[in-house]
Amino acid sequence: MSTPITPPAYELPEPAPQPAPNPHGRAGRDLAAAIGVGVGLGAVILVCLFVAKDAFAWIIAAAMVVGAWELARAMTTRGFAVPLVPVAAGAVGMILAAHERGPEALAIAFGLTATAVLLWRVIDPRPGSARDVAAGIFTALYPCFLGGFAALMLAPADGRDRIITFILVTVCSDIGGYAAGVLFGKHPMAPRISPKKSWEGFAGSVLTCAVAGAACLVLFFDQPWWAGVVLGAVVAACATIGDLMESVIKRNLGIKDMSNLLPGHGGLMDRLDSLIMTAPLCWAVLHYVVGS
Repeated sequence: MSTPITPPAYELPEPAPQPAPNPHGRAGRDLAAAIGVGVGLGAVILVCLFVAKDAFAWIIAAAMVVGAWELARAMTTRGFAVPLVPVAAGAVGMILAAHERGPEALAIAFGLTATAVLLWRVIDPRPGSARDVAAGIFTALYPCFLGGFAALMLAPADGRDRIITFILVTVCSDIGGYAAGVLFGKHPMAPRISPKKSWEGFAGSVLTCAVAGAACLVLFFDQPWWAGVVLGAVVAACATIGDLMESVIKRNLGIKDMSNLLPGHGGLMDRLDSLIMTAPLCWAVLHYVVGS
């Protein structure tokens, strides 16, 4: 009697694991938290500008100190030890000097800050002091010195309108670029630096900045609309460069965000990157078009 042949049992292959869906969709971040934090920061800025305009210089100074702290903290991942005390003191000095005494005082304050960073490492020497000094001077320049141009815009009698124009046009670059990139982005601008940034997003930045710039120069300063379009276009380009520069810094440091200080945004420097790069340009254009 032959033994019945049992057909071999075949197991179905397990399905390949699927990547977990992004809870934030194509946005890549918590959009509700980002909008809430953005609206809150905007409200604080507007209240301060309309209640006590000159006190806004202290908010700029505080933002530069926090930005310097975030950058110095991030640099520790690569072994840099930024002399934070002279950098932070210099940040406050640069902002107040720019607001009270103008561009020459800003330049002098930056030079004094760089000297203080050098002396700090001479007094407290350690291995790698030369690169710590270089990192400290870089931190004093970016963001602190560049942020001083916002204080220069605040100083004139119409400083409130200049600051609103500066912030609004730059923020419109981020909003327009983000929306256009999410909806239409297909052609990467710099895939090795920032894979999500696209040429379609850049076009959205230019468009929204041009509209915002034209509206601000007509409503606030009674200037021709085309001057605002030019301002918006160059701000969009400069803000994009600032965003890419921040991406390069974070890639080199091996981090995603400068910190987790702002829910939905990352660190303060993750939001200041465009603003600090456009501040010198906005100051120069408004100084030339509107006057001092």
